[in-house]
Amino acid sequence: MADTKREIERKYESDESGLPDLTGVAGVAAVIDKGVAHLDATYYDTEDERLAASSVTLRRRTGGSDAGWHLKFPVAPGVRDEIQAPLSGTVPGSFAGLVRSRVRGAELLPLVRLRSDRDVRHLVDADGLLLAEVSLDTVRAERLGTGKSAEWTEIEVELADGGDPAFLDTVDKRLRKAGVRPSKAASKLARALAETAPKKKRPKERTPEAPVTAGDHVLAYLRTQRDAIVALDPAVRRDVEDSVHSMRVATRRMRSTFKSFPRILDRETTDPIADELKWLAGELGVARDREVLHQRLSAALDEVPPALVSGPVAERLNRWAGERPGGASGRLIGILDSHRYLALLDALDRVLTDPPLLEAAGKDPGKVLGKAVRKDFGKVSALVEQTLELDPGTDRDTAIHDARKKTKRTRYAAEAAKPALGASAKSLIKTMKALQNLLGEHQDSVMARQTLRELSAVAHAAGESAFTYGLLYGREEQRAAAVEAELPGFWAGNKDATDAL
Repeated sequence: MADTKREIERKYESDESGLPDLTGVAGVAAVIDKGVAHLDATYYDTEDERLAASSVTLRRRTGGSDAGWHLKFPVAPGVRDEIQAPLSGTVPGSFAGLVRSRVRGAELLPLVRLRSDRDVRHLVDADGLLLAEVSLDTVRAERLGTGKSAEWTEIEVELADGGDPAFLDTVDKRLRKAGVRPSKAASKLARALAETAPKKKRPKERTPEAPVTAGDHVLAYLRTQRDAIVALDPAVRRDVEDSVHSMRVATRRMRSTFKSFPRILDRETTDPIADELKWLAGELGVARDREVLHQRLSAALDEVPPALVSGPVAERLNRWAGERPGGASGRLIGILDSHRYLALLDALDRVLTDPPLLEAAGKDPGKVLGKAVRKDFGKVSALVEQTLELDPGTDRDTAIHDARKKTKRTRYAAEAAKPALGASAKSLIKTMKALQNLLGEHQDSVMARQTLRELSAVAHAAGESAFTYGLLYGREEQRAAAVEAELPGFWAGNKDATDAL
């Protein structure tokens, strides 16, 4: 079983003077010499360095207090999540899965070997608690199979587990005062790769510094969503909170963008990809939708006075929520390991490296994107107006659900256009988000009532009282009625939301 920890550290250039004196740093009661550790690490990547391109590192290291396999994912500058596994001769299978969205079918190879002599100091407070570990590392890097090598010395300051990141600022001031400067490389591996790089480099996607044309803006938005899907893959595999929802939203944003801008991207190419994105969103939603509904019904049940709870309602609700053959995580990992999913990722890459751009892609973004957003909003407007004319019931429920889906599409289109349209798009995004939440509350009530009917039937067949299910059903009806009552006023104040575009 792999262990995970949050690594917060800073790296500095070093010369022959060694470690500066840190005994006077605020909060530091003592600097304890922990001796010199000899570390030997082999870093794995694809031949074209796909992990390094994503600032992901995979290594097998001996020596020191944490020998084993280490896999690090970037969180923020100077912050990484490190996953550890015991030493073994080959890359752990769990690690191979966690990097699959980036590696795809390429082979993981040992690319770089780093041997370091680490002179370690512990900074402790008055109670002897560790604040940070400071080390002077003498590094010898070798790119395997090429004979290319490099050597350097650096200072590394790593915050103790659970420490206050502000303490690193305090240490930073002392180091700068002593003439030490931050390292230009983000990591030892990054520096080793740069200093031992072969002449031939992997071709990169066309990523303009700032979008200019309408096509540039759409591709920039699509790239952000593709990157989110790839980056969230390991988090979904590790069952990180909200990761499934976030990946699902990214797939929906991408699919919606294909449909909102048919004058920019050829739908003959994007429609099959959109179908696969719909499939992936559906697979991600199997567990997510039930989880959200369970939370809603559990919270509603908690509000019911105990005297009105008849029968094992909570127990039955929990059993219903747990009915996932093989477990949600196992099922999702199977999806993420599938050829279909990996082929989808490859297709997304191709859209970005060789985009199927149409004539409008090269035109003024304000005009082209603004027209597309207004068109999407027009569909929302028509559906909401239709909804307001319908009587409460199934037809109205369906119309509200359709309006919600078109609202999300309009919101995502405005997000893609925001860099070009500015404040007017920002205002529309805010309005669409509010409408989406309002209509989403109604749809959640519809789904909750459907589930309550099913649970009630099962409880009745088992000889249990269905009273509480009926009570919850009635409350959900009231919540839906409240949305329907609020919608006319909301729409009256926002039906001209695109006038400024």
